[in-house]
Amino acid sequence: MELSTQRQRIIAVLGPTNTGKTHLAMDRLLAYPSGIIGFPLRLLARENYDRAIKKKGKGQVALITGEEKILPEGARYFLCTVEAMPLDRPVDFLAVDEIQMCADPDRGHMFTERLLKARGRFETMFLGAETVRPLIQQLVPEAEFMTRPRMSVLRHSGHKKVTRLPPRSAVVAFSAAQVYGLAELVRRQRGGAAVVLGALSPRTRNAQVAMYQAGEVDYLVATDAIGMGLNMDIDHVAFAGISKFDGRHRRNLAPAELAQIAGRAGRAMNDGTFGTTADQRPLDPDLAEAIEGHKFDPLTKIYWRNGDLDFASVHALKQTLARPTPRGGLIRARAAEDEQALTLLLRDETVQDRAVTPEAVRLLWDVCQVPDFQGVMTDAHANLLATIYKYLTGAEGRLPEDWMAGQVKRLDRTDGDIDALTQRIAHIRTWT
Repeated sequence: MELSTQRQRIIAVLGPTNTGKTHLAMDRLLAYPSGIIGFPLRLLARENYDRAIKKKGKGQVALITGEEKILPEGARYFLCTVEAMPLDRPVDFLAVDEIQMCADPDRGHMFTERLLKARGRFETMFLGAETVRPLIQQLVPEAEFMTRPRMSVLRHSGHKKVTRLPPRSAVVAFSAAQVYGLAELVRRQRGGAAVVLGALSPRTRNAQVAMYQAGEVDYLVATDAIGMGLNMDIDHVAFAGISKFDGRHRRNLAPAELAQIAGRAGRAMNDGTFGTTADQRPLDPDLAEAIEGHKFDPLTKIYWRNGDLDFASVHALKQTLARPTPRGGLIRARAAEDEQALTLLLRDETVQDRAVTPEAVRLLWDVCQVPDFQGVMTDAHANLLATIYKYLTGAEGRLPEDWMAGQVKRLDRTDGDIDALTQRIAHIRTWT
């Protein structure tokens, strides 16, 4: 199918993993004088940033994520996480990857906001799974559709012990403790393993991915983050679990979510396999068949939150956040991390007293965007945000260097077990 540059063209490119969707979008991006792509993961944004600077040079390409910002003065191409897309910049081309994430209970409202409102001047492209087609047809009726078939075969190969996994395998687990435990087992039995999980710093994650890609180790142990389009040379995906804690409760992954991860096996024309390992029972035959055939029920709802916020007062902000959904196919997102933070901060009388002007309310909302990298909104995180807000609205109007140094020094320790170290890593990401 020939893609033109007609004004305001909207294209949904849908299909399973390993179909070249992201490659197509990157080619389209770099063919225009300017553009933005939003990715679901920092690692994926970084990977494609590295690709872009090889073609356009460092001076023309920006990277914007929650943890990294490389923003040259003359940047024309922006590789970002979805939440960090600079939508105030008019660009010729705009794309959002993994648009089916609109159905994610926690982050879905941000993807839905992009689906409904983010547009390039000439071309807009949404990349994702076939399951989201009916909702795009309903919510963006002017969208055209392109279907991309998988370039290789994906086959179920049953259960294997960790010690019997073939080289170029990725073991997928759903907690940091399990990831580290399995990685240690693989290291003892097979000689080495790279580790990829969200708690690592960007530099460490990038180094681990590079180590695996270079063939220095033959095994990768990771969370489900690898399911979101990372281009890695994986021949086999082994699930050490099929349930995860989603911030509120433990749930089994949906078949389409498992397929997204399993589909990392096999790149380009190389076939891939998937199965289970460790203590995870073999997959149900019907589930395995659905993953092999990429056949899943379509999505019936996606999450939405009002993005047109009123900062005239705290009350106005809360009212606009609580606005009901405007149309069918959308359901109200549960209170996101920033909303939870806002509720907790407003229990502090000093915060209430200072958040009385539109500028102060907007600053309060900006402070609420500081991520809780532990994934649970604790009083400790809320207290940290309250302290930050008080410093920024105080006489100095900035964070004291000695206070920041003290926060970092408190975390600069290597004693303790895996859980303690993982918590410190999560905390230090706030400061680095």
